[in-house]
Amino acid sequence: MNNLLSSEKPIPFEFLINGTFLRTSIDEYLVDNGISAETTLEIEYVRALIPPLHIASFQHDDWVSSTDVLSTTSPAASWASGATVKKGQERILSGSYDGLLRIWNMSSETIATSPAATEGGHTASIKAAKFVSPNQIASAGLDRTVRLWKYTEDEGGFAGKIAPQLELYGHKSGIESLAVHAQSNRLLTGSSDHTVGFWSTKKADAPAAPENLLPSNARNSKRRKLNSSVSTAQRGPLNLLSGHTAPVAAAIFDAKDATVGYSASWDHSLRTWDLVTGGLVDTRTTSHSLLSLEHLPELNLLAAGTAARHITLIDPRASATTVAAMTLRGHTNAVVSLARDPHSTYGLISGSHDGTCRIWDIRSTKTDKEGVVGESVYSITRKSLEEEGKADSKRVGGEGVKVFSVCWDKTIGIVSAGEDKRIQINRGEGVLSSKA
Repeated sequence: MNNLLSSEKPIPFEFLINGTFLRTSIDEYLVDNGISAETTLEIEYVRALIPPLHIASFQHDDWVSSTDVLSTTSPAASWASGATVKKGQERILSGSYDGLLRIWNMSSETIATSPAATEGGHTASIKAAKFVSPNQIASAGLDRTVRLWKYTEDEGGFAGKIAPQLELYGHKSGIESLAVHAQSNRLLTGSSDHTVGFWSTKKADAPAAPENLLPSNARNSKRRKLNSSVSTAQRGPLNLLSGHTAPVAAAIFDAKDATVGYSASWDHSLRTWDLVTGGLVDTRTTSHSLLSLEHLPELNLLAAGTAARHITLIDPRASATTVAAMTLRGHTNAVVSLARDPHSTYGLISGSHDGTCRIWDIRSTKTDKEGVVGESVYSITRKSLEEEGKADSKRVGGEGVKVFSVCWDKTIGIVSAGEDKRIQINRGEGVLSSKA
């Protein structure tokens, strides 16, 4: 192939037939699939994925529950109106179990930290955090609140400020996940109270906050002394979507239609919602608790991470005849975070409590006793374990440093966070597809 392309330097390629990676010789493939040697095959070639190399690790004081990226290629940059992101001034956002948000530059320096609880910050661990735009952040956590923050930097970009902007009340238990759709000024949350929250990021659009849930309520006078956030505007949800019978671990917007939402729950179900009416459109019941969710829109699939250590690919369309389109296997503990590959419509990355992130190309499959299953292309271990000489040690039952969050940015690379109190950055080339 390199000769055909007249490549100056050899390029590693992989090959696909009928949408599946070729793992044997062509002769063996023909025999195994009962295909005549005279049949014309369409072979697709793709540039092989280069193993992601460790670039940097940022040390925290506590477990890191969530991470997001601001770069020229990140969603928040594409949603920006007026504010821009300059090349070389990429930022990483982290949410921590210590209740604080932090903004980092690529030199592992903390540029800004959110206020403490006594100054209008979260009063418990943060579980989810996202850039809404280059100058706005959303976060949610175990204090049952969603919070909007204004983010500003000084002219040189050496220091910044995270200032409280809006507090949203409505959930009656901790919030586990947060999704942003900046164009419509909407948020989705998944909570342990079994509901999906639908919110506005605009103070003028949001209804009044439920009085009984406000920290300034007389019955919460003890909390009032700990929290001076009454100066920050407080609002309630546009809607609380009920139907799940267990904690909602993940809630996301449809990647192509923000009037549609999806939620995944410990109750084993994946639900589709009409966000305009608040109506439940569809329920798909699986065999295991669902802990994470990502949309692969070009393939009409949702990827759901499970407590049973695998990822289930589900077609949410009403015409789908089966619940699971494919299963991706390889993790040895719960799969709690998922993100799309920005380079490929077929790519996905997962973060697990087994201490690894795995890269998947759903065209990479193998056949086992359960039929055709997907297998990971690469596994990324925690650098902290390598430094301790434990990266290659056998984990019994998935023991190790838990990964809590992972995101994949075209510019920065793969950013993951976990129990080792670190943000870890790995970078590798994406898969480029062509046909022969």
